[in-house]
Amino acid sequence: MRGGKGKTTSTSGKTGSRGASGKTTKAVGQRGGRTNQSSSQRKKPVQPMPKFAEDVRLNKYLANAGICSRREADVLIGTGVVTVNGEIITELGFKVKPTDVVRYDGATINPQTKHYVLLNKPKDFVTRADDPLGRRNAYTLVAKSCKEFLFPVDKMGREDMGLILYSNDGDMIKKLSHPRLNISRIYHLVLNKPINPEHLEQLTSGVRFGEDVYKLPAANQVQGKSLREIGVEIRTGRFRMIERMLEKLGYSIDSADRVQFGPLTKKDLPRGFFRHLTEQEVAFLKMM
Repeated sequence: MRGGKGKTTSTSGKTGSRGASGKTTKAVGQRGGRTNQSSSQRKKPVQPMPKFAEDVRLNKYLANAGICSRREADVLIGTGVVTVNGEIITELGFKVKPTDVVRYDGATINPQTKHYVLLNKPKDFVTRADDPLGRRNAYTLVAKSCKEFLFPVDKMGREDMGLILYSNDGDMIKKLSHPRLNISRIYHLVLNKPINPEHLEQLTSGVRFGEDVYKLPAANQVQGKSLREIGVEIRTGRFRMIERMLEKLGYSIDSADRVQFGPLTKKDLPRGFFRHLTEQEVAFLKMM
């Protein structure tokens, strides 16, 4: 279990700049940030990057318009209350074109406005949309940002804090979630004890797990903070990989704060607050 609260306001710039300019090791590739001596013999073909499609499934169209969830949209379609260009559609896989006129219960559904909302998530909030345990959901903090329903771009643990992007742009979510993109995520970690400089170096040189070796692109001491606080960057794999590496070296994480997600930082964004991305930020993400 993690505990404690680490101040992270001053690290978003310093840690971010170090992580972004850190030299990426050869181990960071398509296999979750690990190397294997026999990996060349069992490489899997990498799926192509998703493209921004014009056609969209009808259930997704309804969900993105804020009518209901995709699962509920399937029910509506099956009952015959949705029409496309005046024709009742009951086929679940039916795709809608940008020029189509979609009506639900007689009312025209306007094409969705796409939103991109960045949240500085507090501790003790889950990010999954349908938590079976009914715990506090981070979505409630961004629900009033727009009328459309938004989905998290990336996953984050309940006890973790920091940046998480919400959007109703399905193509963007697919792109940013694709392992081939290797999007940078930088964390400010507070450990249970001061880290040995040799162990800090080992995070980038490699921590062995059997035949596999895990490496991080960058790991640095946080300038002006205690020896318990480090900044780390991950590009492939999940945050659990960082936890395993530190556990192997004899450390546990008291708190984790994601201070940078791709080009986005938490500068001027207090904990528990959100902001809409600028047009320039959205354009930059689409060009990645």
